[in-house]
Amino acid sequence: MSAAMKKIALVAENRMIAEDIYSMWLNAPDITETAKPGQFVSLYCNNGSRLLPRPISICEIDKIQGRVRLVYRIAGKGTKEFAGLKEQDQIEAMGPLGNGFTLEGKKAILIGGGIGIPPMLELAKQLDCEKQMVLGYRDITFLEKEFETYGKVFISTEDGSKGVKGNVIDAIKANGLEADIIFACGPTPMLRGVKAYALEHGITAQLSMEERMACGIGACLGCICKSKEVDHHSNVKNKRVCKDGPVFYADEVEL
Repeated sequence: MSAAMKKIALVAENRMIAEDIYSMWLNAPDITETAKPGQFVSLYCNNGSRLLPRPISICEIDKIQGRVRLVYRIAGKGTKEFAGLKEQDQIEAMGPLGNGFTLEGKKAILIGGGIGIPPMLELAKQLDCEKQMVLGYRDITFLEKEFETYGKVFISTEDGSKGVKGNVIDAIKANGLEADIIFACGPTPMLRGVKAYALEHGITAQLSMEERMACGIGACLGCICKSKEVDHHSNVKNKRVCKDGPVFYADEVEL
């Protein structure tokens, strides 16, 4: 399965947009043809000593030009290698992978935390309803201007340097935001807070989980999360984030 999906992609653009945050456009028509918001791409290092691919969420999909945009943070040797790629460089890519967001709702809150912010951009583009974007940062912000095209943007920062001081839930409360659906991507503590908030207010929530992955196609069980129901693949209360997710309804998973 993975061999059939693995393709050579050409780097169209790769630049730093904030400290240690890079934006890469890949010419990859095979990926863009079926890609949906919330899915991801696995990139392979050219350095043979790093065998496992790095999963990176899809930030934007350009079906007309056959390009996909990945916004990523330098987190180790693999992503540092990607940051050094230049225009016309080749890279092995596999995707699109995983299950993305289900487009629904009449009034939505889109929540992104840290490197969980990029995948919300394509969702903001494709979601056909009233949208409010809540973006949570530690301190340095990125991509916030690009979200303004699609609705009102609210920001939280841990140090209070921009927007509301605190987390994304603090920003929702401070601005009195209401919705019938929440879409969120970010670290587990943030998603835990979003799930609790949605439950408390009777709001449907779709959560995109960030998890370390190995194979990216559901074979190795290296990225399992706890689920309410027994998984037919492993026969225990687990789901594979890469294959069953990364997007789940909040009531499907334990956080």
